[in-house]
Amino acid sequence: MSSSDPNDPYGAPSGPPSGPPSGQPGYGPPQGGQGTPPYGQPQGGYGNQPYGQPQGGYGNQAYGQPQGGPPQYQPAPAYSGAPAGGASMGMPEAVRTVLSKYADFTGRARRSEFWWFYLFNFIVSFVASLIDQAIGFPALQIIVGLGLLIPGLAVGARRLHDTGRSGWWQLIALVPLVGIILLIVWWATDSEPRPNQHGVPPKPVAYGY
Repeated sequence: MSSSDPNDPYGAPSGPPSGPPSGQPGYGPPQGGQGTPPYGQPQGGYGNQPYGQPQGGYGNQAYGQPQGGPPQYQPAPAYSGAPAGGASMGMPEAVRTVLSKYADFTGRARRSEFWWFYLFNFIVSFVASLIDQAIGFPALQIIVGLGLLIPGLAVGARRLHDTGRSGWWQLIALVPLVGIILLIVWWATDSEPRPNQHGVPPKPVAYGY
């Protein structure tokens, strides 16, 4: 056991201190929960979240989304219009369109309008011929032929207008064999993509009209 010298002017103990000074932390186990946690335990701080989990902090929100909470997506605009190239007419619509423009030789007509009407014309004429054979007199066939002649010529002229040609080119059918072949090729040609002297294209969705 150490003893102090009574002649020491400072009165400091001559032996080593028996413990840490009062109020100073000493060596040994961490005090008050401070210090390094046991080996193998996760340590707090950035980057200690499990792999693949979002980490909190600035910059982790989706661009343009409000901070905090799940991202809010704007609803997609409602789809309008037909697929690219424009939806083709069906037979009922084509027949209604042609008959509503019974003697209209102006404007343009697309291929589906023209060919569906000619198919309708063929079917009606064939049925009329069967009925006429049954009654023994071609009355119905004549009536159908005269009734559909004018709209047939009108839609043929509008179909040629759609390819950039005059409707008078239908007269080329009077040339044996070659005339009708050339006319069929023109009727089967696709529409001009831009307005011409006969109007705008009949495919409004495909060309922005």
